[in-house]
Amino acid sequence: MPELDQKANDVFAGKVVRKDLVRKVKVGANVPVYVLEYMLGKYCATDDPTAIQAGLRLVHFQLSENFIRPDEANKAMFEVKDKGHKTLLDKIRVRSTEREDWGEMANFGNRFLHVPDYLLRQFPRLLEGGIWAHINLEYRMDEDEDTPKSHPFYVTDIKPIQLAGFDLEDYLKGRQQFSTEEWMDLLVRTIGLEPTGMSQRLKLLLLVRLIPLVERNYNLIELGPRGTGKSFVYRETTPYAILVSGGKTTVANLFYNMGTAKMGLVGLWDVIAFDEVAGIEFSDKTAVQILKDYMESGSFSRGREELAAEASMVYLGNINQPVDVLVRTSHLFAPLPDAMRDDMAFIDRLHYYLPGWEVPKLSTDLLTEGYGFVVDYLAEALRELRRQNFTDMIDAHFSLGAHLNARDAKAVRKTVSGLIKLLHPNRTVTVEELRGYLELALEGRRRVKEQLKKLGAFEYYQTSFSYLVNESMQEHFVGVPEGGGRGLISSDPLPPGSVYAVTLTDEDKVVLHRIEVGKIAGGSGKLRIAGPVDSATRASLTTAFDYLRARRRELGIDRELDTYDYHVQAVDLSGSGERVRAGVAFFIAVYSALKERGVRPALVVLGDLTIQGNVLVARSLVEPLQVAMDNGAKRALIPVENKRSFLEVTADIVERVDPIFYGEPLAAALKALGAE
Repeated sequence: MPELDQKANDVFAGKVVRKDLVRKVKVGANVPVYVLEYMLGKYCATDDPTAIQAGLRLVHFQLSENFIRPDEANKAMFEVKDKGHKTLLDKIRVRSTEREDWGEMANFGNRFLHVPDYLLRQFPRLLEGGIWAHINLEYRMDEDEDTPKSHPFYVTDIKPIQLAGFDLEDYLKGRQQFSTEEWMDLLVRTIGLEPTGMSQRLKLLLLVRLIPLVERNYNLIELGPRGTGKSFVYRETTPYAILVSGGKTTVANLFYNMGTAKMGLVGLWDVIAFDEVAGIEFSDKTAVQILKDYMESGSFSRGREELAAEASMVYLGNINQPVDVLVRTSHLFAPLPDAMRDDMAFIDRLHYYLPGWEVPKLSTDLLTEGYGFVVDYLAEALRELRRQNFTDMIDAHFSLGAHLNARDAKAVRKTVSGLIKLLHPNRTVTVEELRGYLELALEGRRRVKEQLKKLGAFEYYQTSFSYLVNESMQEHFVGVPEGGGRGLISSDPLPPGSVYAVTLTDEDKVVLHRIEVGKIAGGSGKLRIAGPVDSATRASLTTAFDYLRARRRELGIDRELDTYDYHVQAVDLSGSGERVRAGVAFFIAVYSALKERGVRPALVVLGDLTIQGNVLVARSLVEPLQVAMDNGAKRALIPVENKRSFLEVTADIVERVDPIFYGEPLAAALKALGAE
């Protein structure tokens, strides 16, 4: 037996199970993994092959004899009536009414089972969504007549398929026997994967999926390719999470039913995971608003009541194209439904964006044959740790950078807390380990903010996330592997007549365009604007062209200007559909086309023109230059009147973008072409 497997069996005897046995039994058995592992842990807790085979036969026998499929409900009812009693393996829950309590089983098909009160007191989760169990059923005739009662099925005993008890101290003592690497591998094996050959980063990303189980009110999103096991953790490895598949859902179902005065899913489960989130629809338009309030504060209002809950929210979905294409052409929240995707306040409440494209598709060589925790045991451990707060552990060694606002800091702290609970539940963590968790947490939160920045809102433009080492006060910046920008501004020289322009709209959105001017020989100096454009964009372009025609002699282009017609197109690189006011950029593009000389590489132009050639300054430089830098700009033409505003630009932009100031259009054109 491998060393880690042997140590796991020695330290956690009876609480670990061979994961390959689970897969063997799982085939053909439509029951949760934690049900199977309970049975395997009971009958196959040995490394003796003969005993394992005997245990497997017993498990198969119990499943074949006691587990019923939904299409076998009538047969099971007949057997209970015929024999008078039978033990079934099923999920049972109880609904309590004003007069009576009725049990119902998931596959048995009867919604009126008599359940004695002492079982409800002994197993309160029967009233909170139900539990899987061995259920003893009896069929009872009427005492006075030889006829059955109207509801003749009685539950006489329940043996839950879960731990009889959990001792957190034993769990913490057991953790001390393992190194961090061994413990990490044991957790990865617990979710069914083989850690051998995995990078440290991939292991940590897989464990991030567990953070909602160990951290209260944690908001996680994972978008990635199909087949990477996104939903497996929440469907199969814990009885305390519920998976809501794509489709319509309601406020009453999620939060609170005012008609019945009953709490919804957030009050019954530790984790609510929305699978295939692109297909989720909310029948009530207020659902997203209530969801936002809950994700922010852990509470929500229904009627006159302010209600609190601790369920974490997980959003799982598929990305149907390569992430580099999505980063260049759109944003990483594109797969979300409209109600979520268009609500930046909702997105801002997400604590971590797990890059699902970095997780490999599940294949047989990724599945483990080693030992991992019985998932029910780990679920109990994580549930106990939910009560504890580790969010202050970074403060002893690190401080968060200036670009992190209160919501960012909360997200990062909760992520670090979750990773420490998973990997160091006894709070014993080295400084370097803590640094690694902090950097991963900063990356996941920055990924959220980078996408918000692409959506164009000012308040999200501070994304240079960093942390400081308290001892040396040295600052370290943390990026995202896929890059903050989209690389829309090429570092290669553009052909004559093409110029990049960045504009700040009246709605405070930053848009990036490429102005393309083509000259057609045999013309008479006319301007044609290609494609549908709004009136503001048309006015900006024609105003700049009218100024150019009026000053053509002074500009030295009198003869060339009337020789051609000019076709101009403003290519919206941002995909925003916003209007562009880029008169100076258009002026430079026409001048470049006439002189048949391209502008300097990676140059972006700010500023608009009046009919008399006066330069209209930009209202702000910070946001346009941030977008330009993120998309590859190396230099920027800026109105000289904005020189004072340049003092507000952050240091990272100053280091990466060279400012070139101009006072009038011709000077801008000459500087753009490198002629001055």
